[in-house]
Amino acid sequence: MTLANDTTAPDFDLPNQFGEHIRLHDFRGRKPVVLVFFPLAFSSTCTTELCDLRDNLALFKNDEVELIGISVDSKATLRAFAEAEGYDFTLLADFWPHGDVAKDYGVFLEAKGFATRATFLIDIDGVIRASFVSAPGDARSIAEYTEALAELHTTRV
Repeated sequence: MTLANDTTAPDFDLPNQFGEHIRLHDFRGRKPVVLVFFPLAFSSTCTTELCDLRDNLALFKNDEVELIGISVDSKATLRAFAEAEGYDFTLLADFWPHGDVAKDYGVFLEAKGFATRATFLIDIDGVIRASFVSAPGDARSIAEYTEALAELHTTRV
């Protein structure tokens, strides 16, 4: 079951596309985080979604929100994916143990071996403030991210 809003986001320690370890708790007290789970690098829908995020990166930077993509791909695959598409944001490899972070967030699809398309907006205290999940094959829209960021502004006041 997908984690509910207003619950503490599970911490993690995963390598990014450059092999550097990224920990969710390192952002606590510093900046909110948007976690974007996606099934597989180089697949058509995932590429389209992440290119939309790339093209709208100012939406997150203007609000000083860290944008992080997560898939079960290896860090080498994610690095090639980021370089091929010009992604200027962090991609994390939930490769081994396979899909453990996706499982912690309740978005791992056991029968398929990867995460569904799910997004979690986590505030500076580590609490999930907004989330949305798309049906398999359906891309998330930038409007959904805008609404989630608006929810973050509501909880900041």
